[in-house]
Amino acid sequence: MGSRITCRVYDGSPVTVVHLAGTLDMTTMRQVYDVLERCLDRQPDSLVVDLAALAVRDELALSVFVAAARRATDWPVVPMVLCAPHPQAAAQLAASTACRVVPVRETCAEATRFAGASAAPRLRIRLEPAATACRRARELVADACKRWNLPEAVGPASVVLSELVGNVVRHAGTPMQVTVTLRRPWLYLTVVDGSCAAAEPSQAGQRDEGGRGLLLVRELADRWGSVPAGDGKAVWATLPAN
Repeated sequence: MGSRITCRVYDGSPVTVVHLAGTLDMTTMRQVYDVLERCLDRQPDSLVVDLAALAVRDELALSVFVAAARRATDWPVVPMVLCAPHPQAAAQLAASTACRVVPVRETCAEATRFAGASAAPRLRIRLEPAATACRRARELVADACKRWNLPEAVGPASVVLSELVGNVVRHAGTPMQVTVTLRRPWLYLTVVDGSCAAAEPSQAGQRDEGGRGLLLVRELADRWGSVPAGDGKAVWATLPAN
């Protein structure tokens, strides 16, 4: 008989809770990861995974939580917390790398409080692929840096976010969600659009007037990347929050 697992998702505010029930092994871990990834694509403030009804058949399958937590670190910058494992699962977690990457709490209520308190401040705006989008993105950066007292980050963050937004306007041509998040020591800039095509720096010629936006992002940002997000993709970049 094959292993089975069910995943029930409760989209609360500010915490999304996923209740897992059944058996976690090398087969069902793919299903669990897909559910956690879809939750992250909705960009909650924090994510709690309830393990009270979960049995772990293969300890290697616990790596699914490490993978999801690391996915959440760069985008959408969401704290993830595991909770309520029964004694055997708790012992397996303690012996794995998961405990070193993902916090574990004894109860769902405790995990929810911890996750809510760990949520990073963020500002969001929805933009159309219009000529004014880059200006509005720069205004969002200026507002965020003013709120969070980051005057030295305004210049480079404005350039990076403007280039990320401009890339959507020029290539994706879809509505986008722009997010600025502070999780010290980093400022995270993210643009989610409706195109599945990965963002990649172009090979602009010496005489080309454009095509260097993502090259500029690569030079100014500490890190950047492009990942699938729902029906589109998220392109993110991090800068020091000095």
